[in-house]
Amino acid sequence: MPTELLFRADAYERDCAAHVVVVNERGGIVLDRTVFYAQGGGQPGDKGVIAVDGREIVIATTVYDQGDKSLVVHVPAGPGELPQTDAAVTARLDWETRFRRMRVHTALHLLSCVLPYPVTGGAIGEGQGRLDFDIPEAGLDKDDLTAKLQALVDRDAQVGQRWITDEELLANPGLVKTMSVKPPMGSGKVRLVEIEGIDLQPCGGTHVSRTGEIGKVLVTAIEKKGKLNRRVRISLA
Repeated sequence: MPTELLFRADAYERDCAAHVVVVNERGGIVLDRTVFYAQGGGQPGDKGVIAVDGREIVIATTVYDQGDKSLVVHVPAGPGELPQTDAAVTARLDWETRFRRMRVHTALHLLSCVLPYPVTGGAIGEGQGRLDFDIPEAGLDKDDLTAKLQALVDRDAQVGQRWITDEELLANPGLVKTMSVKPPMGSGKVRLVEIEGIDLQPCGGTHVSRTGEIGKVLVTAIEKKGKLNRRVRISLA
């Protein structure tokens, strides 16, 4: 049975009751449902704790099972007593870390609108992130990009989601901005993240509900990573 991904319905849910499905041979804990985001699409896996029997197991990161991508594995930070199969637990996020990543992720979607070029890569860090663009000419200015990005943030646009079928996405290839990471397909439906009046693209990550929650953001660096590749870094101010 696939892990129920509660963060897709509500990225602000900080904890949930769950049951242990299995503890794998590497000590990873698979739950029947989780608020933890599993690493993917440039966004790191969530960390936090799993509370069971009056104690807490610190979770260092969260990933998809290598053999079954429908299962989410919570990876303990170190050795210790692990829960039994079918044990009742509470999964609790490190919320401050998650929320910073949500703000950065949404800001990167806005950056892809400020720079409407194919995206060749990207990553989300702790309060900062970057996108790589296939740009034929240089001449980018940090202050100019910062002003344009902040203007989109300050519109306080609503951020929501909707679903389309695999066939609808294939019929609308312009929705996909990333060249290196393709949206997950094969389940029959694809999740789109929509920033009202600004952007619409496939994405499985977590986002803030309004762009105003991002706050102040800066373009901190523009790096040349090849003849046509420019890496643009941003940071929450």
